[in-house]
Amino acid sequence: MIDPGFEALKTFLTEKMRMSHVYQPLMIRTLLENGGQAGIRDIAKAFLIEDESQIEYYEQIVKRYPAQVLSKHGIVKKDGKDYYLEESFAQLSEDKRLELISICNVKLLDYVQKRKMAVWEHRFMAEGYISGSIRYDILKRAKGRCECCGVSSEERAIDIDHIVPRNKGGLDDPSNLQALCYQCNRQKRDRDDTDFASIKASYNHRETGCLFCHIENHRVVTETALAYVIRDAYPVSDLHTLVIPKRHVAGWFDLYKPEHQSILALLDGQKETVAKLDPKVQGFNVGINIGEVAGQTIFHAHVHLIPRREGDVVNPRGGVRGVFADKAIY
Repeated sequence: MIDPGFEALKTFLTEKMRMSHVYQPLMIRTLLENGGQAGIRDIAKAFLIEDESQIEYYEQIVKRYPAQVLSKHGIVKKDGKDYYLEESFAQLSEDKRLELISICNVKLLDYVQKRKMAVWEHRFMAEGYISGSIRYDILKRAKGRCECCGVSSEERAIDIDHIVPRNKGGLDDPSNLQALCYQCNRQKRDRDDTDFASIKASYNHRETGCLFCHIENHRVVTETALAYVIRDAYPVSDLHTLVIPKRHVAGWFDLYKPEHQSILALLDGQKETVAKLDPKVQGFNVGINIGEVAGQTIFHAHVHLIPRREGDVVNPRGGVRGVFADKAIY
């Protein structure tokens, strides 16, 4: 007898399902294994069990923490990739084994109840909780890869790291967050002796007489903690926009990574805003002048976002190559 439900789900799994990750079949399998119903936590646990990058992360935890301590106390020993209870503990009767398991459970429950989420603070970088939505945005911005070594989140667990740690005054703003694999994050903490106090103070640096350090409030279109947006006072096209760091610094290459990220986020936002304000905008030039010989006239870093429209110049070929007039056409 034909079962329409079975056939429909089988057809979806074998013919219609398009996978960008492992999550769809894992969710369906978990629901099937639990009689058609499962809580979000149960489904999340199923994802975790199959996540090799998370398993690799906790393999490192096993080796670095409990195994070392328990070995020193003579509780466990290692043979190859396997761990064993020392022989004096291994030959236990069933009732004694169950009693010891019960004591472990009590210890776990007591510790978790006392510390709650702090139990997992090593997974919340720099003691700062990162919400799921922000974590998703940071991983999306990093394209699911470590922003230091480039490894994929499918190969190694990716953490959300505060570039300037929270305990050193770092912000929870996305501009101060980055995606790092657990190895790069651990190496950063072990080796980084940066004077974060001086970095934090430098964000407030303003230069007397600098136009962009003392911009009129009414000109600011939008801003973040580290950068702001204005429309160019001498636009080369309508809605010509400038994105400017608040800290006084001469050029793009002198900016800190959080400032780069803040500026790039504002550029993304303004690209969408300008396109909505003028549907005729079909393209953009993004430009940065660095140094007098490159045409910089205000020596406070800033990025130009120049909207382009059909027919705004006779021949647009070459774009920014036009800074050398005879090199634009090639």
